[in-house]
Amino acid sequence: MPDGLYERDILAWSQHQADLLRRLARGERVNDVDWAHVAEEIEDVGLSELHSVQSFLTLILLHLLKLHAWPDNEACAHWRGEVVGFQDEAERRFAPSMRQRIDIGKLYTAAVRRLRASDPNCRLPAENPFALDQLLTGDLDELVAQLATSGA
Repeated sequence: MPDGLYERDILAWSQHQADLLRRLARGERVNDVDWAHVAEEIEDVGLSELHSVQSFLTLILLHLLKLHAWPDNEACAHWRGEVVGFQDEAERRFAPSMRQRIDIGKLYTAAVRRLRASDPNCRLPAENPFALDQLLTGDLDELVAQLATSGA
């Protein structure tokens, strides 16, 4: 494979590297494995999944906060559906090793900051009332109620 394929065409590079690794696993001798980039890409796969889960958790928090701040808004049904969908996606992608890397308090702060950018006067709990497992699998009505009792 020509040099620079990684930079020019990541799809072609990844397919070529996967082929080389499969050949290597079968016991063939291969010399063209781009080990530095293979290691980087493998690590990036895990980080991408972590960032995906963090993004879904932020969206869950944002929509829960919207439900709390504007309980009479006509979009509430939509927000509720979004929370459940985001929970499904976050739970599906979640891996146990992510637990130590996810800072729910930081995600909560980011969600509050986003919401206050659109409505600086909305009343929101200052502190995150949720645990990771609650956000991943908690009952929607219980999550909304928990926000209501956490003060704002």
